[in-house]
Amino acid sequence: MRYSEIRATFAAKQYGDMTDNLIKQLHEGDYSCVIANGETVRTFTQRGVADLYDLLTREPEFLEGAVIADKVVGKGAAALMILGKIKELYTDVISTKALNLLRKYGVKVSFGQEVPFIWNRSHTGHCPVETLCGEEEAVDKLLPLIHDFMRKMRG
Repeated sequence: MRYSEIRATFAAKQYGDMTDNLIKQLHEGDYSCVIANGETVRTFTQRGVADLYDLLTREPEFLEGAVIADKVVGKGAAALMILGKIKELYTDVISTKALNLLRKYGVKVSFGQEVPFIWNRSHTGHCPVETLCGEEEAVDKLLPLIHDFMRKMRG
């Protein structure tokens, strides 16, 4: 085995361990999202797409190439992750539309459960951001919709 192959095998093993550690941290810390980029690991607690939106609009470099462990991912969150150029995602729950979008853009995804849609917070209907995203597949067209939603939510 050549050095490059040994190094790649080691990196793959280490990368898997990183994902496992992020998932463990996600659940033990009761975070909504844990993101690692290089040696830096950050935890997040806001609901919905707020943390991803803030990172994409304020610190996009942190998302580029990142590995994310998240509890719930709908289409809006998936679009923000794609726009941020993440490398890999683990999520406990993912909507079919989010999964299809992430796969279309080549993001490595693993998950606990795929669901037809994400519920809103009161479980009375669909998630408003996922509904807002509709059938649009171009993530650059979804960002202005999410931006308007966040602006209205934050007043």
